[in-house]
Amino acid sequence: MQNTYMEIESQKQIDIKKKEVEQEIIELLAETESHFTLDHVKDVIYNEDGQDALTDAVAMFDNGQGGIELQNVLDVLNDAWNYFPHKIIGGLSPAEKLLEYNNRKK
Repeated sequence: MQNTYMEIESQKQIDIKKKEVEQEIIELLAETESHFTLDHVKDVIYNEDGQDALTDAVAMFDNGQGGIELQNVLDVLNDAWNYFPHKIIGGLSPAEKLLEYNNRKK
């Protein structure tokens, strides 16, 4: 899996990436035989309070896997963190907030 940082240009672009990340999370949850769901992951990200939310999200995938698998989980969660909504920023994702900022700058 490759993490790419791209210029956020449209809501459509964000929506496409969000769907891709959702599918990756569903696949990872199945691979790790987690009893958690996509909605659990989204809930942790939405309600994050700056404390232990990332640790809680990583724990959802923890099955004692090795470093390579853990890195894959972290990569996917990084994308989820950037493309899923957060209550603390008004229900927007960081990507949507960046798009909002860039549109105001233009």
